[in-house]
Amino acid sequence: MNENDKYLKVSRRDFVRLSSLAVGSAVIAPGLLTASPSVGSGNQQLIWGNLLHLSYNMWCDRLPDSWGNYKPDQLHNVQVSDTLRFDDSLWRDITGRMAKAGMNMVVIDVGDAIQYASHPEISVKKAWSSTRLGEELARLRSLGLEPIPKLNFSTAHDQWLHDYSRMVSTPVYYNVCAELIAEVATLFGKPRFFHLGYDEETAGNQKAYSISIVRQHELWWHDFEFFTTTVEAQGCRPWIWSDYAWGHPDEFYEKMPKNVLQSNWYYGLEFDKPDKMAVRTFLELEKHNYDQIPTGSNWSSPENFGKLVEWCRKKISAPHLKGFLQTPWYPTLEDFRNQHLQAVENVAEAIKNYNA
Repeated sequence: MNENDKYLKVSRRDFVRLSSLAVGSAVIAPGLLTASPSVGSGNQQLIWGNLLHLSYNMWCDRLPDSWGNYKPDQLHNVQVSDTLRFDDSLWRDITGRMAKAGMNMVVIDVGDAIQYASHPEISVKKAWSSTRLGEELARLRSLGLEPIPKLNFSTAHDQWLHDYSRMVSTPVYYNVCAELIAEVATLFGKPRFFHLGYDEETAGNQKAYSISIVRQHELWWHDFEFFTTTVEAQGCRPWIWSDYAWGHPDEFYEKMPKNVLQSNWYYGLEFDKPDKMAVRTFLELEKHNYDQIPTGSNWSSPENFGKLVEWCRKKISAPHLKGFLQTPWYPTLEDFRNQHLQAVENVAEAIKNYNA
């Protein structure tokens, strides 16, 4: 046994302990422990979801250099903010239109946008209180939208963890992450899914960052098991982006548990080219019997989502096709109202065509 093996063995024992302890670690605000609606549970109703952001602190963590290589006006490089960037009126308009469009799920990127009882040092200024979050979750459910939490623990998208994002795979990190998952799961009323992100953890995706952290080999899988075990201890099903399979297909299909809900994503239009790894992964996930929620976006093309739905419904068997997810990837700010509403319109059209 080498030193790394010893470390993993000790950490594995610790994270199982943390997962079990985390079940009771969150503070429950009065009236917030409300069960998720039965939309899609106990039946085979297809999920039509949209990813929306409370927190957008997940991209680059530094200011531009003297050569201008980092440009803060590019959305994927927005530096970490100490204040919530969020427009209530736009949020309500988006979710209202989602309900009218026949959508039934909203995946909420929570990040540092709520006032954590377990770790208030993470929360940004103007973060939502647990009471406000509870009221909003109730409103969403009244619209027929099932709220699902998302905390992205990929090292490429974990700036919302602030200082803890530089403590990856340490005892402090495991403890903090377990407590945050437990608290969010409780505030969301023990949702049936919990999205862990876990995408794009590569050096290339962090080339503009002031520090690059990439877990590899057994450590990637060790931490992944920690997160899925922690989520399952809350009674939730873990949900991830599937792009780790793009670079590690053999390892992925050998080790990835079937209980982990998969969202492979592709934002282009070339579905007739199965040599594209992102497209082929939909087929490989089906071949290996994974449940899927294929994910599209209007980031590159407004035509993507409709084509994604049309193609995937022909390629993925009904038992494994759990639904579809739209991901606009814009902050919830008025400057991006048109992009958000276009994303909903794309899904509305796809639903209409699906049911035709």
